[in-house]
Amino acid sequence: MTASCPPPSTSESGRRDEQARALCLRLLTARARTRAELAAQLTKRGYPDDVSNRVLDRLATVGLVDDTDFAEQWVRSRRANTGKSRRALAAELHTKGVDNEVITAVLADIDAGAERDRAEQLVRTKLRREVLSEDDTKVGRRLIGMLARRGYSQAVACEVVFAELAAERQRRRV
Repeated sequence: MTASCPPPSTSESGRRDEQARALCLRLLTARARTRAELAAQLTKRGYPDDVSNRVLDRLATVGLVDDTDFAEQWVRSRRANTGKSRRALAAELHTKGVDNEVITAVLADIDAGAERDRAEQLVRTKLRREVLSEDDTKVGRRLIGMLARRGYSQAVACEVVFAELAAERQRRRV
């Protein structure tokens, strides 16, 4: 006689656990999520805390929920695709429910020089499409605003924009 798996639990708590697990797996299929995001969704759907904790602990044990891995991927993606600064990335991760220790550890690799290089790269890319005139105040304000929206400090934004405007004017004269 062949051994078979025991039938699924028909108890109320077993059914709730299974439904909560299925919901989490559906959410994780779309994109990676933090433990806090999944917990919020479970709470929103009316699952009790004990069910949420059991399901999330199990998903963390098998490696499907890992806030550190999520934060590393998030930072890598957002820096490459949108050019966000450390400050903006920290705020986004905090909003996603990532612990402060994890945020600090993940953002430790980004130093001020790398952040400034990324800001210069963003400004250079935008400047290629701009029409420059004698008074570039409007262009400068737009570029500073673009960097500010990405979380760069006003000092860094101004320094980078003024330096890149001068370099672009020089380049176009030659």
